[in-house]
Amino acid sequence: MEINFLGAAETVTGSRFLVKAGGATILVDCGLFQGEKRLRLRNWNRLPFDPRDVDAVVLTHAHIDHAGFLPVLVREGFDGPIHCTAPTRDLCRIMLPDSGRIQEEDARYANEKGFSKHRPALPLYTEADAERVLPLLKGVGFGEGIAVGEVQVDFRPAGHILGAASARLRFEGKSLLFSGDLGSPGDVLLPDPEPPGEHDWIVMESTYGDRDREEVDVVDALEAVVVQALDRGGMLLIPSFAVGRAQKLVYCLEQIFRRGDVERVPVYLDSPMAVDVTQLYETHCAFHTLSRNECAGIFGNVRLVRSTDESKALNGRRGPMVIISASGMLTGGRILHHIRQRAPDRKNTILLPGYQAPGTRGAALADGADRIKIHGKRVEIEAQVKQVDVFSDHADQRELLDWIGKAPAPPQSVFLVHGDPEASDALRRLIRDRHGFDVHIPEHRETVRRTKARKTA
Repeated sequence: MEINFLGAAETVTGSRFLVKAGGATILVDCGLFQGEKRLRLRNWNRLPFDPRDVDAVVLTHAHIDHAGFLPVLVREGFDGPIHCTAPTRDLCRIMLPDSGRIQEEDARYANEKGFSKHRPALPLYTEADAERVLPLLKGVGFGEGIAVGEVQVDFRPAGHILGAASARLRFEGKSLLFSGDLGSPGDVLLPDPEPPGEHDWIVMESTYGDRDREEVDVVDALEAVVVQALDRGGMLLIPSFAVGRAQKLVYCLEQIFRRGDVERVPVYLDSPMAVDVTQLYETHCAFHTLSRNECAGIFGNVRLVRSTDESKALNGRRGPMVIISASGMLTGGRILHHIRQRAPDRKNTILLPGYQAPGTRGAALADGADRIKIHGKRVEIEAQVKQVDVFSDHADQRELLDWIGKAPAPPQSVFLVHGDPEASDALRRLIRDRHGFDVHIPEHRETVRRTKARKTA
C-alpha cells in the first residue's frame, strides 16, 4: 500500500491523497487549496501524476477544499467514476458549477481592474469545466460496497455536513480508513461520526486538534441573542455558510419560536445556494436526523429568497425579522448589501455564528470595528454585534481523541492531516500518550509505504 499526501498535509486545506493498493490507483478527495496565497498557488502546479492513470476518485464530502479541484482533474484527462454518498453527489452538482462561475468572475474582475500580474488573468477552471464533472459522480448510501479493481470501498457516517463520510478501503486482507472531516457527536441535524473500527492504517483529520469548545446548548446560546435583538424591535442579520450552517440556524430558530419565549417573526434565507441545499434535506432524509415531515415543518416556515430583486426588496421592509445570508465571514455575497443597509441602525443586531478568519470583515466586526469597508465605501457600525462560536462543523480535540480511542485494536499507523502544524502536533502527542498509537504527521507530497510489518516512512 502506498499513500502520496498531495494536499491537506501540514495545512487544513487542499485534500488530495493518491492511494495505490490492490492493483488500483485511487484518488481520495480532490480539493482546492484555499486561504493564504502560498497555498492557493499550489492549485496552478502541474499534477505529479497523470490523471488518466487514476482508476477512480473517492470523495469524503462536498466542501470545495475536498472536491473543488475535480474540474481540473477531469479537464486534464480523468474520465473514471467519482464515488461518494448520494448527498455529496447532489451537493457537488450545486457547488462545483458555482465555484467555476466564481473563478470566471474573479478573472474578469482582475482584468477589468488590471491588478493581476498575468495578461490576461485566467480562471483556474470555468463553469463549463465543472459541468463536465457532474456525469462522473456516482452516489451511494452508507455501507454500500463499491469495487475499484481489487479494492473494496464503502462509506460510513462522519457528521460534519450532509452526506459527509469516512471512506474505508479494503484490499488483500488489509484496511485503510480516511476519517474525512469529523463532526461533533450530538449535532442537532447530523448523525454522530461512526467509530473507526479496526484498521491497519487510519488517515485522520486534526483541524481542532489543539482546542476544545465550550459545551453549550446551541439552541439556548442562539435564543439569548434572538431575544435581545427582537426585543429592541430591530432586525437580526446572520452571515452564514450556505452549506450546513444555514440549515442548522433555520432549525435552531424554529425550535426557539416553538418554545414560545419569543414571538415568531419572518425568517428569510437569502442565498440561492443555501435554498438549493436546504431542499436536499428533504430529498436525503436517510442522511440526517429529521423525517420528511419534520423537514417540511421546519424548513417550510422559512421564506426562501432566490432572485436578486427579491433580495433587494428586503431592504425596503421594516419591523423585526431575521435574515440569514451568505457569506459566513462577510467576504462577499448578498449579506454585504444587508449589512451596508442595516448596520448604521443601532436597533439592529449582527450575529456572527462561528469562527471568523483573520483579515475578513467578520473578524473585524468580532474585534469591535466601528466601521468596515463594503463595495468601496465605509459603513458605520451602530448595530449590536454578537458572536456565538458554537456552530462549528468540526469535532474538537476532546471529540477527536474519543473517536480514535474507540478503535478496538491499535492501527499500525495513524496519519494526521487537515490541521495547522500546531494543531496536528498537539493531537499527535495526546494520541501517543493516551492511546499508545504510532502517529505520523506527513509532509506535503510525502509518500509512505506500508506492508503488514510496521515501518517508518
